Amino acid sequence: MAEPRIFKSAEELRTAIGEQLDGTEWLEVDQKRIDLFAEATGDHQWIHVDAEKAAAGPFGTTIAHGYLTLSLLPTLVPMVMRIENVKMGVNYGTNKVRFVSPVPVGSRVRASVVVKEVADTSDGGVQLTSQVTVVREGADKPACVAEAVSRFYF
Repeated sequence: MAEPRIFKSAEELRTAIGEQLDGTEWLEVDQKRIDLFAEATGDHQWIHVDAEKAAAGPFGTTIAHGYLTLSLLPTLVPMVMRIENVKMGVNYGTNKVRFVSPVPVGSRVRASVVVKEVADTSDGGVQLTSQVTVVREGADKPACVAEAVSRFYF
């Protein structure tokens, strides 16, 4: 299996603009993760946490929260790309997020990343805008597509 792409400078990031970096490892989304997310957020909707009711529901099982899928980006993206030699990196936000298809319990997901933009910031950092697509193993459609914005200080 391929290793994540390593970037050691803003200049190296700029060379990847427009490139699709494909996912490496799969991550299983189990019921324990879903339940812990429900506890952390207070979102206990039955489609996420009630296996019996969800079995008779539209998905036939419990599904991950959309925001749980989004919250996996800090775990999934480093499996695709890592930025080294930074003093600090921070999530700056998202420009657009879509939850295209559900993630049923027990699914395995991974991400691919397209570097969209690398811009210098006024405080000496670099702002990276990337499109992150979370795919579910065996699914025709992605689970989540997000335009993520991060800042890095070398």
